[in-house]
Amino acid sequence: MPLTRDCKKTIQARAERDPDFACTLLDEAATLFLNGEPDAARMVLRDLVNATIGFEQLANTTQKSGKSLHRMLSGKGNPSMDNLADIFSALREKMQVSLQVQIVPQP
Repeated sequence: MPLTRDCKKTIQARAERDPDFACTLLDEAATLFLNGEPDAARMVLRDLVNATIGFEQLANTTQKSGKSLHRMLSGKGNPSMDNLADIFSALREKMQVSLQVQIVPQP
């Protein structure tokens, strides 16, 4: 019988120990949103929040309830742009990184 491990736990463990991987997840979440894939972006953000700042600290930082933040980043969540900006800001602050948008023309 093969050994298996929950994908979310694997992602969380790696993001906790590898800051470059966490930065890649943040970049991927932003890219997914900007490319019109909000469902996937929310899932990546949820994993990243769990691995870095945690929902309790995110709630304190954003002054929103943890339950509301969980709903926003769920599969059926629908966060406003203001809420997304607050979430990205809290993650950037916690991770001590900045985001820069680069437009690449399609071939």
